[in-house]
Amino acid sequence: MNSTAVRSVGTPSTRLFGLLAIACMTWVVVGGLFFTPADLNQGESVRIMYVHVPTAWVAYLAFIVTGVASAMFMFGKKHSLGFDRVAGASAEVGLMFMAITLISGSLWGRLTWGTFWEWDPRLTTTAFLFVTYLGYMAVRGLGGSPQQRARRSAVVAMLAVLEIPLVHFSVVMWRSLHQRASVLSTDGDIKMDGLMLTTLFVGVIGFTCTFAWLVSHRQRVMAMRDILLATQLDSALNERIAEGSQS
Repeated sequence: MNSTAVRSVGTPSTRLFGLLAIACMTWVVVGGLFFTPADLNQGESVRIMYVHVPTAWVAYLAFIVTGVASAMFMFGKKHSLGFDRVAGASAEVGLMFMAITLISGSLWGRLTWGTFWEWDPRLTTTAFLFVTYLGYMAVRGLGGSPQQRARRSAVVAMLAVLEIPLVHFSVVMWRSLHQRASVLSTDGDIKMDGLMLTTLFVGVIGFTCTFAWLVSHRQRVMAMRDILLATQLDSALNERIAEGSQS
């Protein structure tokens, strides 16, 4: 794969994702702040939901993509490094969205519970998930060849993704201050104003498009870095061969 091919990959899709993200985020900001009503119980603080819920969804999605891409690298016949780069890029973006989830959740908790943090099952498992993927990124940075990096990080990713069901169902498995799902509830009863639900749905689309846009660009940067590393290794080997032939 040459540098020209890397530069050309994904350009139409990244532009599409970028435009969709801008359009959706514009609606979320305007609709979430000015048009949607306040909640009967939580008042104006419910507007944090339009950031908190979509970023949590995208963080889950990102870590699932990391796990799936890692499995495709490990069990695929060609062991393509493209899957590893997607896995790494998705994990980086997922960490960013998970951080936003934790920060927005802390602000929401301060307004509704009177404190920024409680050792609640949902909060604790979410924080543990965040730390796990920090560890995943540390494993990716241990050095070695791209193939070595891909193999060791794939193992971690396929194990780490198993934490997501634990985080999601923690409010059901244990007594939790965190409210249960309002939209994806098991009884199908959605108790939410129509405009609020629409804005939340648009927010999920917008943050998902932002995720896709960021991952697309980030994995291309990783590809160029791997090409540069391979070029440097080839140059070093050629220099050693030249030195050996001269001696």
